Amino acid sequence: MKTIISYVRPFFRKMMLGFAVKFGGTIMDLFLPMLLSFIIDDIVPTGNRTHIYLTGLLMLLCSVLAILGNIIANRMAARVARDTTEKIRNDLFRRISYLSARQIDEFTVPSLESRLTSDTYNIHQMVGMIQRLGVRAPCLLIGGVAIAFAMEPVLTLVLISVMPFIVWAVWGVSKRGIPLYNDQQVQTDSMTRVVRENAQGIRIIKALGKEDAERERFDDANLNLNHAEKKAALNMALTSPLMNLCLNFGLVAVIAVGAYRVNAGLSETGKIIAFTSYFTIILNALMSVTRMFVMSSRGIASANRIGEVLNTPYDMQPDSKYALDLPKDKGAKIEFDHVSFSYGGVKNDVEDISFTLQPGQTLGIIGPTGAGKTTLIALLMRQYDVDSGSVKIDGRDVRSMNRDEISKRFGAAFQNDFLFADTITTNIDFGRGLTEEEIRTATVHAQAAPFIEEKTGGLDFELSIKGANLSGGQKQRVILSRALAGNPEILVLDDSSSALDYATDAKLRMAIRENYSGNTTSVIVAQRISSIMHADLILVMEDGKVTGAGSHAELMETCPLYKEISDSQMGGALLE
Repeated sequence: MKTIISYVRPFFRKMMLGFAVKFGGTIMDLFLPMLLSFIIDDIVPTGNRTHIYLTGLLMLLCSVLAILGNIIANRMAARVARDTTEKIRNDLFRRISYLSARQIDEFTVPSLESRLTSDTYNIHQMVGMIQRLGVRAPCLLIGGVAIAFAMEPVLTLVLISVMPFIVWAVWGVSKRGIPLYNDQQVQTDSMTRVVRENAQGIRIIKALGKEDAERERFDDANLNLNHAEKKAALNMALTSPLMNLCLNFGLVAVIAVGAYRVNAGLSETGKIIAFTSYFTIILNALMSVTRMFVMSSRGIASANRIGEVLNTPYDMQPDSKYALDLPKDKGAKIEFDHVSFSYGGVKNDVEDISFTLQPGQTLGIIGPTGAGKTTLIALLMRQYDVDSGSVKIDGRDVRSMNRDEISKRFGAAFQNDFLFADTITTNIDFGRGLTEEEIRTATVHAQAAPFIEEKTGGLDFELSIKGANLSGGQKQRVILSRALAGNPEILVLDDSSSALDYATDAKLRMAIRENYSGNTTSVIVAQRISSIMHADLILVMEDGKVTGAGSHAELMETCPLYKEISDSQMGGALLE
């Protein structure tokens, strides 16, 4: 189980060195009031200016060493905090990348974004502050009390008498703070979700004139976050007033007792001045401890949230009980054997799906929205595991395969796929190390070559994030090029040509049949009959069930839903 301590442990040596430097600088700070007391009470009465100057130079040296020690230690602390947070972010990003679709659904994307950004920032702040104040504040506190006690035991006992009340206040407030900060991060997740949805859906929001409604939704999320922040802040804000109250009572008592002792000849003026300096040092140390507790409360809440992700086991590991040692066929044979699956575990989203697709064949899937078409694709690519039945590729249950083994066999293009802010070449290659010839061939087959050649730089044309500087049809053709590049064993096209005109769509289908039908098994989800009518097997889905299966001609005779779709799109014509 990974914890924040495990990430800090490799830097313990650097931290110990930083603590040593910080300790030395803090000791120099503690010497200053004591030297001042020595000058006032012991040297000034003698009138020896040489001793005054030498002691003054010693105070100046202590001040310089204290400043240099703090600067060096703080720089070292910043480096450790930076390196620790960088490692946490890298591991967290990697873990998120390998979470299954089900786990991502459970965490939600906005929450994962928040954990990767604001939560890691809180960890950075906590690790840095612990190093900056973790040694200095306790040393100032304990050292100040010790020196003050050596100088004026009676006054120190007066000051110490208020310490239990301060400790009780800080501990009680901090204990309540962790769950409050955790709730604050949950509300941050909700606000991130609203902002993310608005940024992604800005076009439809403007098109439908829903700016006011979305602004109200944002205001609600913002108000909830504000209440959570206010509640946490008010709780943690109690520490400073409570500490000041206790310390001011102690200060009043110290001054009263000190005045009595000086008047009675039991103490000296220099000691009282030094004692008030130590009192200020102790006060600042306690305030630093309070800030450390506040930041630690926030950091611990964030650490718990990050730990939830880092310690989440992979639930898509190969399962040996499904493993079979079978010879690999040419192409890829796909089998669904009585497959049922539910996203929420209440009602099956697909139920009792069975079919077999031979290597090199094409499967077409059609049906109304919500029929379960994309769910079949997700099960085939093992983004989710089936609840019952089995999905097999070349006779092997996909549950016996690891993620890399499955992904290397697929080329996939989805309707709402993503393009990155990079060159067209990089978006098509996608880290697979494809040659330029393979990339150009894929663009030709995907009907993307003509418009790419018109762009400045051709394949080196820089895309905006999400391909915002391309039209809908152009984006789909770049995404199709990515799917076709590398000659995948299984080609999955999930409504990936919806933005193409009929002529371009026809050219695309012809290119796929001519160049990929032999060694590539294709699965095509479409809303157009023309996109799948030449498939070897067509599944008609409705309410998560297969209501018709067969060729185009067979379904025109046996499946009313398919015939209705065909009639509405093509007037029922049986095209060859």
